[in-house]
Amino acid sequence: MASTSKKIKPKIRPPRKLGPNIAVDESWAKLTLNIREIQHHNAHKLSFEECYRLQDPMQQSQEGERLLKAVHKVWVDHTDCMDKLSHILKYMDRVYVKSANALEVVELGRDLFVRHIIHPPIKDYVISTVLSLLHIERDGYVINRSAITNCVEALLLLSDNPEGASVYKQYLEPEILRQSDVYYKAEAARLLETCDALEYLRRVQTRFSEEESRAHQYLSLQTSAPLQAILQDTLLTPHLQTLIDMASSGLNAMIDLEKVDGLSRLYQLYSLVPEGVPSLRRSLKASIQKRGTELNEISMEGRGADDGGAEDEPDPAAKGKGKAKARSPNAGVHSLAPALRWVEDVMQLKDKFDHVWELSFKNNREIESGLNEAFESFINLHPRASEFISLYIDENLKKGLKGKTDAEVEAVLDKTITLFRFITEKDVFERYYKAHLAKRLLLNRSISDDAERGMLTKLKVECGFQFTVKLEGMFHDMKLSADATQAYRDHVGKTTAPEVDLNVVVMTSTFWPMSYVPVPCTLPPLLVKASKLFEQFYLSRHSGRKLTWQPSLGNADLRVTFKARKHDLNVSSFALVILLLFEDIEEGEFLTYEEIKSATKIPDGELQRNLQSLACTKYKVLKKHPPGRDVNVDDAFSFNADFSSPLQKIKISTVAARIESGDERRETQDRVEEERRFQTDVRVLISDLFTGTEFF
Repeated sequence: MASTSKKIKPKIRPPRKLGPNIAVDESWAKLTLNIREIQHHNAHKLSFEECYRLQDPMQQSQEGERLLKAVHKVWVDHTDCMDKLSHILKYMDRVYVKSANALEVVELGRDLFVRHIIHPPIKDYVISTVLSLLHIERDGYVINRSAITNCVEALLLLSDNPEGASVYKQYLEPEILRQSDVYYKAEAARLLETCDALEYLRRVQTRFSEEESRAHQYLSLQTSAPLQAILQDTLLTPHLQTLIDMASSGLNAMIDLEKVDGLSRLYQLYSLVPEGVPSLRRSLKASIQKRGTELNEISMEGRGADDGGAEDEPDPAAKGKGKAKARSPNAGVHSLAPALRWVEDVMQLKDKFDHVWELSFKNNREIESGLNEAFESFINLHPRASEFISLYIDENLKKGLKGKTDAEVEAVLDKTITLFRFITEKDVFERYYKAHLAKRLLLNRSISDDAERGMLTKLKVECGFQFTVKLEGMFHDMKLSADATQAYRDHVGKTTAPEVDLNVVVMTSTFWPMSYVPVPCTLPPLLVKASKLFEQFYLSRHSGRKLTWQPSLGNADLRVTFKARKHDLNVSSFALVILLLFEDIEEGEFLTYEEIKSATKIPDGELQRNLQSLACTKYKVLKKHPPGRDVNVDDAFSFNADFSSPLQKIKISTVAARIESGDERRETQDRVEEERRFQTDVRVLISDLFTGTEFF
């Protein structure tokens, strides 16, 4: 018997139904690919069922619109009928209804419509349809908003009882809010995985605008605030710090790349939630403190560089010049460059965040206070902040402002005052500023008296008159000294003029930051005679005063004859005393270090610095034996008659530390602490006086 095989019918399974979770871009990409395949006659490879279902959201939208339109049509027909009945039964509404405590015709018609039309199952279908259309539109598809608008308007007028909430408020709005919460929680998770901070913020801002538009156009205005709250609670509040901390696109990246628009969007969105601005403030503060700490570390690492040479640039044509820059013999001498670089970097950092604050954060005062606290914090963590800021002002008032307009000068001074405000130890700054100002005045280094006066005015505005009274006294002394010097010259002009032309600055000891004990130095008879003449003249005009000469603060111009030519040298007073020792020395002879020290009585530190300036730096008017750039006690020196330079006038600046060494800084700190103790004692005394005083 022949066996018969049973033919198995293949089971055809429809493709997966595409719901609202399928992205619009993905659907259109598949449809585009399938359309191209059809054009290339490859239709046999395609699933037409799948292509059809790719349009499923559009189909759902059309089906939903038909339902809502049908409900609206019935509602319009019903309201028309009720309006006509209300006109016919107007007398009943006016007389009977009120006395019988019954519903008027229109209200009764709405109640009947709710009980017989809206209530299940139609109500559930309507709610489901509105939610479906809302979901479809949020996914990027276009729907017919008017259908939802008409239906929502009807639901807003209907209620289960006249005194209760509307059907919209009671049934539809809670479902909209519930679905929105679920939808946007999922969207937040998806965006965090696929987007950077800038794109995330852009899409969130778009969602806020879209939901605001929906609430105004086809939902109820009452729903706007709850929807905005859901967006805030799902898209913003849980992810505030996550967005800020994103490595390549977070807050720091936006600031570094100057993404002003992105920062503005960040601020606008964060302003919507209670924790937004405080979180932004904390992150900005942390960012500034981190950047500032890095600047502090860099400046402290670079402070060990030596600043051995004098201030002038080397002259390539000058003979007798060493190959290397001389170093200061003092240990711990630091270069000026790290100080200036630190101040400039801090100013640039301040400008950067001020720019962001003004353009992106709308001058928010809470954020401004955070920025100022951060700058104050890291600036005061720098052990030399007061000194560095004073050095920066000193450098600018000497040569940094040269060639700048009044507006540019004012801008530079304003920036330095901004940094000055952050300093807590303003008395330390005052001591440094006073020392730097004294050198500028005594050495005639200021490029602008107006700039100096302007800086004093700004300091007075910030700290009061007492802060600048000594600084203004220094300027007053300079003016009086100029008058006294001119009077002295007029006086000696009527008699036998001395061989040395003196230009004396008489400094009031309480104004100037100088030691009351002068640095010892044995002056040549020529200088002693000239100083005595001025002293006699001055004391004859000012009785009861005492003059103490400070040769360590002076400088001199002298003409020196070399083999090639004569040169006019500008040197310190100590250097002048040293050079005059070689006036009677024969060529080829030399003086030892100990002989120079014995003849001048100049202390070792000052003597080494001045000998180094004369024999080891740019212009070697003395020869050191043996050659080298450091001065030792067993060295010897001779006059360099072979020195030559194309310059007629040469300034030989003293090798000096531009930033205080460790010992000098400790000495400055000790003086500041002593002044603070004095001020504290005075305050305690005044407090005790008031405590023990009885007023009647």
